[in-house]
Amino acid sequence: MQSLSVLIAAYNCNCLPLVEQLLPMLQNNLEAYEVIVSDDATADPEITKANEAINQLPGCRYILKPKNAGSAANRNYLGAISQYPLLLFLDCDISVTNEQFIKQYLATPIDGVVNGGISIVNDECLKHNLRYCYEHAEASAHTAERRQTNRYQHFRSTNFMITRVAFERCSFDERFTRSGYEDVLYGKLLKQKHINVMHIDNPVLMTKFESNPDYVSKIERSLRTLHTFQNDLRGYSRMLTFVSGIHLSIIKDLIRLWHRLFGKAERRNLCGSRPSLLVFKLYRLGYYLSLQ
Repeated sequence: MQSLSVLIAAYNCNCLPLVEQLLPMLQNNLEAYEVIVSDDATADPEITKANEAINQLPGCRYILKPKNAGSAANRNYLGAISQYPLLLFLDCDISVTNEQFIKQYLATPIDGVVNGGISIVNDECLKHNLRYCYEHAEASAHTAERRQTNRYQHFRSTNFMITRVAFERCSFDERFTRSGYEDVLYGKLLKQKHINVMHIDNPVLMTKFESNPDYVSKIERSLRTLHTFQNDLRGYSRMLTFVSGIHLSIIKDLIRLWHRLFGKAERRNLCGSRPSLLVFKLYRLGYYLSLQ
């Protein structure tokens, strides 16, 4: 029997249902466990009150941090206060429906990192949700076979297990104070430190999706982060690879002009009730190039 720390970096999310899903799996498969939810200064009292019930569950605790520091710093904090030799990091806005989820992780040989991946809930009611449509369109890239082909570039922090020894050697870069691309850089750091990454099919389920306006704002923040850290992320971002492949400056100028003329109309489409994935691609490219 093994010992495991389950570490959930949270913000503006009721994590009680997720912890309750995990608890029977942990109790049935582990000699010792802990579940720590670190809340990065959520201000909504209804959410924090709901999360406080986590403290009543065996082996579980909820910590509300006084100041928002970003998901990178929050994950480092979780790793520092945890106690067991295996660390399982999970995002807060997911669900675990596979009863063998913990057992499958424990049965996987690990000498660094094991990345379990994600799957997307099928819900016809979400067919006009931009995040939902985008994730479904990208689903073919979520298989373990596809992820393993570029194992460091495909690292995603939503759902991964890491040894304490590896995490102490390689922490998240706390310059990333807003969510977006901190896990991309982490994949690069893992490679630089020669820490093995293995991808398996042991996904968590994405069931929660931002509203279209919230998702567009999130993407814009991520692109600003990408621009700030472009030198660090080169070779690990599809956007940077695509942009670097545009060798004629006049083409970049035309894309910027297009964004200046039609960007607001594209954004209205993306925030509306029938967003287009093609418009989404054009908007992201135009927005990023306009930052340069």
